[in-house]
Order: sequence, then C-alpha cells, then structure tokens
Amino acid sequence: MNILSYLQRIGRALMVPVATLPAAAILVGIGYWIDPTGWGSDNALAALLITSGTAILENMGMLFAVGIAYGMSKDKDGAAALAGLIGFIVVIKLCSPAAIAMITGTPLEEVPMAFSKINNQFVGILVGVFSAELYNRYSSVELPQALSFFSGRRLVPILNSFLMIVVSFILMFVWPVVYGWLVAFGESITNLGSVGAGVYAFFNRLLIPIGLHHALNSVFWFDVAGINDIPNFLAGQKSIEAGTAIPGITGRYQAGFFPIMMFGLPGAALAIYHCARPENKAMVGGIMMAGAFAAFFTGVTEPLEFSFMFVAPVLYVLHAILTGISVYIAAAMHWIAGFGFSAGFVDMLLSSRNPLAVHWYMLILQGLIFFCLYYVVFRFTIKKFNLMTLGREISNTDQADGYDVNMVKKGSNSANNIQEEARQYIASVGGANNLTSIDACISRLRLSVKDSGLVNNSLAKRLGASGVIRLNKQSVQIIVGPRAELIANAMRDLLEKDFVAAALEIQQSESQPLEKVNSQQEGEPILTLMAPISGELVNLEDVPDEAFSRKIVGEGIAIKPTSNTVFAPIDGTVVKIFDTNHAFCIVADSGVEVIVHIGIDTVSLNGKGFNRLIQEGVKVKIGDAILKLDLDYLNSNAKSLISPVIISNIDDYEGIRITFKDHVIAKKEILFQVI
Repeated sequence: MNILSYLQRIGRALMVPVATLPAAAILVGIGYWIDPTGWGSDNALAALLITSGTAILENMGMLFAVGIAYGMSKDKDGAAALAGLIGFIVVIKLCSPAAIAMITGTPLEEVPMAFSKINNQFVGILVGVFSAELYNRYSSVELPQALSFFSGRRLVPILNSFLMIVVSFILMFVWPVVYGWLVAFGESITNLGSVGAGVYAFFNRLLIPIGLHHALNSVFWFDVAGINDIPNFLAGQKSIEAGTAIPGITGRYQAGFFPIMMFGLPGAALAIYHCARPENKAMVGGIMMAGAFAAFFTGVTEPLEFSFMFVAPVLYVLHAILTGISVYIAAAMHWIAGFGFSAGFVDMLLSSRNPLAVHWYMLILQGLIFFCLYYVVFRFTIKKFNLMTLGREISNTDQADGYDVNMVKKGSNSANNIQEEARQYIASVGGANNLTSIDACISRLRLSVKDSGLVNNSLAKRLGASGVIRLNKQSVQIIVGPRAELIANAMRDLLEKDFVAAALEIQQSESQPLEKVNSQQEGEPILTLMAPISGELVNLEDVPDEAFSRKIVGEGIAIKPTSNTVFAPIDGTVVKIFDTNHAFCIVADSGVEVIVHIGIDTVSLNGKGFNRLIQEGVKVKIGDAILKLDLDYLNSNAKSLISPVIISNIDDYEGIRITFKDHVIAKKEILFQVI
C-alpha cells in the first residue's frame, strides 16, 4: 500500500474522534451563555456543562488512540478500540515524568519538558495506528486448546499491552526529539503571525480533494505542535488563567473560516446558479441552495466545493486563495471566533460569549464582503473561460453534469430508500466482489476496491453523487453529501446480508442485457457509427500500433484527421475521458462500447494539443463536440495521428459486418455498422 493511500486511511479514521468535538463545543458554549461573567464559577449548571465539555477536550489524545484503532481496523470491531485504549494508557503511564525519572534515575525536575506533554493527539495517532495494525494482523490467530479463550480478538489487547512497552521505550529517546521538531514547526508558522495563519488556510483547502487536510489541521488545531488552537479556545477562561490562551490570538487558525463557509461559498453557489443554462436553473438552484444552507448553518462545505472542484479546478484554486486571504485578514485584525465542529452559524453563535471571542461580530461584516467577492470572481471566471460548472454542460432539462435528477429521491431518508440507494452504489463500484472496505466521512464514501477501473462514474453521478475521485487503483471516494454515513452503513448491511446478487443485477441492467442486442433480426443494424472526425480512412491493420493492428483492443477502422474537432460517433453516455484527453469511450444504450483514440502514443504528450469540451458521465448525441485538437502541435509531436475508432466489446455480438467508404470522409458520414 502506498503512503498516500495509508495517509488516507488515517485521515478518514480521524473523523471518528473529531466527531466528538461538536458535543464539547455545545456543552462549553451553552455553559458560557448561562454564565457569561463567571464562566461557571457563579452558576452550578454552567460549571457542570463547561467541565463536561472540557473533559472531552482534555482527553483528545486518548480519543484519537481509540478512534483511529477502531477506524483503521479491518472490521470496525470494539476489540480494536479496546486495544487502542489499553495501549494509550500504557504509553502515557510509562512516559510520564515520574516514570521517566524513576526508570532513568534522573531527578524529576531534570526530566525533559517533552514528557509533560506526552498526553497529546500525536501520541494518540501513533498508538492508534499500531493498535489497528496489530488487530488486523492477529485478530484471527487461534491459540492451543488450553489457551483458546484468549484466541482471536481477545488476544489483541494483551499483545498490544506488551507492544506498547516497546513503543514506550523507543519514545523515551525519540519523543523529545520529535517534540522539538513539532514545536519548531509550529513556532515557524506562529512566528509568521497572521501571514502564517493565511498560509495554513490556503493549504487546508488545497488538501481537501485528497482528504489529507485532517492531518494538517491536527498540527494547528490540536496539541501536536503546541498550538492546540481549538481546545484552548473552547476552554475559554481556564485557558487564559493557565496562560495557554491569549485573547485576540488564540482562535486565529479558525476565525477566518467563518466568512468563507457562512458567506463566501454561498456567494459562489449563487454565481454557479446564475451561470447555469435557463432550462437547468431549477435543478441547479435546488442543489446549490441545499449546499449553501449546509455551509452557512453547519460549516459543511464539501457538497459545494466538490460541485466545482474537478469540473473547474481554476475556481477551486481561487477558492483556496480567497480562504487564505480571509483567515489572514481575521487574524491580522484580531477578529476571533472559534468552533468545535466547523465554521458555521451554530458554532459562531455558541462561541460568541467565550471570553476569547474578540470582535467576533466583525466576521459577519467580513463575510458579507466575501459573499460579494466570491460572487463576482466566480461569475466572471465562469463566463470569461466558459467553465463547465453545474448546469452549463448540456441543454437537456433532465441532465446536467451527468445527473439524472429523477434517479434518486433525495428528500426521503426511509430505510428502504437508503438500502436501494446503497445497492446501486455497490453496483456503481463494480459490484460487491470489487469492494474490500467501506468507510465514510462527513460527505464522502471512502472505498477500498480491488480495481478502481471498474467504477462507473456515470452511474454514481446518476445516483446523485457530485463527484468520483480515483486516488489510485485501490482507493475511490464518492461525494454523496451529508448522507454519506447512512449510505455507507446500508452498504455494509447489504454485504453482510449477502445482497451481492441484487447489486450485480443492477449493474447489468445499466449496460442493457446482451440478449436484447443479439435478438435483433438478421440484417438489421443495431448500431450505426458516424465518423467522429474528418479525414482519410486507414485500415485497422495498417495502424502503427500492434494492439490496434492485431485487433487486440477490438474491431473497427482508423482515420487520419484533417479537421480539429472530434465529435460523438454515436448516441450514448461518455463513460471515460482519459486524464490526458487523448481518448474517450462512449457506451450506447444497446451496450456497445466505442473507443475513439486520437493518434498513437499520444498519452506521452500529457494532454498538450487536446482540449476537453465535455465531462465524463454526460449523455451525448451524434455530432456533439467532445474534443478540440491543436493539429499543428500534434502533427509535429505525435508519433502518428492515425486515430483508431474501435468497438471494444465486439466479441459480445454475433454476425459482425463492418462497412465503410473507400476514400476521404467528412464528419457525420457513416463509418461502419454492427449488425
């Protein structure tokens, strides 16, 4: 498993303990509202609530150990969580200043300060990872009959207690060095002051597409590098008295997100709505309104961000830049508010009476300005560069960016509808046999698969997903919105109840059963392909690539292009456009798969000379423009511009006949027929 995939697993496992923060924020926030002057000292109920919330914050390291051990375990079993808890207790005890002084014979006052900070999230993450790996490897071990009671899952906490002795011994030497590095890293950012806060926020947004923003957040929001911005802010008066918080400074890594999430992204949503085609505005308006509502009230922004992240990356970079600017302005002006979950209205309201919330109301004014700024910047950029944001791709009133708005009834959360939706998502990722693990965070299904190439983007989008991300061959994320956890649980339930057959049936229905195709009357064409580009016909045997000339890829013909626009040769769905834009695949309603491959070895050009005009998952008609070519560049740099047009699944059909014209052809002339 590569490092990116492994960090992804840690990132999604972090969502388990991070999900406890809203509880702490609500408890502490209500406590401050009840007793705004004494912060609990003048009111017993306020003291109870504040102390309860603080108890969660003071034990985040333990929660991280338990949550990651559970989240990274192969079957999400409680034994893994117990192993994480035991492991953390052992490490914290053995690496405490008193234990270090006793073991090493060092006077207590000379024990390095690092060990007084051993109870932190960094150590929690470390223990959680070790515990999960131990569980995944040894939870199925069978001991001899006399010891059989301790076999399997019961063995893991016992083994982990011994493993943590070894880990503690290593930490006695390594932790002071690591702690020094972490503190230095944190200080290098804090020394940049407001600029450092802005730089952090910029990278926070950039890392969201690959899910690694949680790892970055842990450095600035928790006590990994001594910053501990969220717990210090939520602890309020106690942090001030302890000298760990400074009014106007603590919270600087949180405050500037409020104008973005509550106002900026809703402004972007309005711009996307206004830029949509008139016939698509009702559908786009519904999606954008739901996303804007979630962003404003809860600070959950992924549904909005993923609506333009991949279809218009330039907008996402602008969004990251604007986020950095917003966080910088709030930090520089000492306008501070904090959150326990995310930078939405609820968290702003709850934090407003925290003694560390300085001039928090100015963030609302800043937000109104950023609403206008986002709207103007997004609308101008979309129009200027003709970006294919939601609702701009096609004119069909029922389709936009590959969505079939009638496919999923998002307004219903009944168990039956969730299960049906889960069945279809299982089908969209290649069926149950292709799935190895299912997880979810706030808005994404995080899936491990055997082969990400089997994932059907168009089906996932027709189910309502706003994006599909293939991180590598074994890792896929599907952006489904706030219902991600419900869908993931339903998918797990279906697999446990052996609903594999149902999922596979749905998958087959998407490509139409071949029996229907083969039942065509003899001599009747089931498919007519039009030439996707003007040019000179070339026999497939003469293509200078063995995979095509020997018909390993499939049957077809080739064209040496003379025009610069590539059109859809059939009616169907664009199921794949390669990242380098040199080839695409369309599946007809009958199930026939047609590949158009522009040139030979053009993948090595890394997309230069090709301009994509349409996105994956979109239904097209014959003659719809798919690609724009720079023929001068391609003729100078490509090995050959001879372009195969292939039916890749031709072996599924009986009685093949291919006909084509002998000389120069123009677009939309009949290229060949399959009957």
